[in-house]
Amino acid sequence: MIEISKEILKGIYKTRDPNVKKYDFGLLVVIGGSQFYSGSPALSALAAFRAGVDMVRIVAPKRAADIIASFSPNLAAFPVKGDYLDKEDLPDLITMMESTKAFAPGKTAIAIGGGAGRTEEVQSTILEFLEKAQVPAVIDNDGLYAIAKKPELLKGKPFVLTPQTYEFFILTGKEIRNLPEEQKIKMVQEEAARLQTTILLKGPIDIVSDGKQVAVIRGGTPYMTKGGLGDALTGICGAFLARGINVFDSACAASYINKKAGEIVSEKLKESLMATDLIDAIPQVIN
Repeated sequence: MIEISKEILKGIYKTRDPNVKKYDFGLLVVIGGSQFYSGSPALSALAAFRAGVDMVRIVAPKRAADIIASFSPNLAAFPVKGDYLDKEDLPDLITMMESTKAFAPGKTAIAIGGGAGRTEEVQSTILEFLEKAQVPAVIDNDGLYAIAKKPELLKGKPFVLTPQTYEFFILTGKEIRNLPEEQKIKMVQEEAARLQTTILLKGPIDIVSDGKQVAVIRGGTPYMTKGGLGDALTGICGAFLARGINVFDSACAASYINKKAGEIVSEKLKESLMATDLIDAIPQVIN
């Protein structure tokens, strides 16, 4: 078992060659949002930028995309029709994925699920898209509920799943919330091996496993219960996948940064901590 420390960041943040160009450090596509939820994709995108990705494109239903575009001039939001993702949007989603691969070959990733919704149409759309996806992806929130309906599509794909304990139950049918740490670690490893994927279990102690390797990330604070902090983690992990970092290390490094940024902000803000505060603290962790 590996105990993750700041050492992991040395393999990601190296001195840049002066001849680098845009997209050498990744292009992330964030897919999610719905009529009522616009914050999740925006938070993931902002966190990804802070973690060092070169560009983020957000694909969301029109109302959400319009709101997201107004958050920050850094955010490029591409609207699709309707209030939720549906089958009619699949050609646009696939086109977006293919175009990003052309812009940034080998430096493209997807973050999907945040705020998308859990209707049958949304879930089946996410599943069909992920079946066709040929790039690394981090799957969170409503995307996890979709995957739970067809977990076999995970096999052989460079995906990271980021459940908390209840979402882990939805994915696996295994209740682990009250288990001792050693049993949780064993269960995450066993389920990652069974599903043939990488799992980042979020909690007071994060656990990452690809079924073979296992890592724990300690730290964070009890104030990190606010909405949006998981979206920030998704964005950080997506940024690393887009940079070409392997799936296991991307999950471990993202967890480390998210927890340390939370610690920094909690020292000052405590109960007042918000996801945007954590995102703004990312540079203090990585620089």
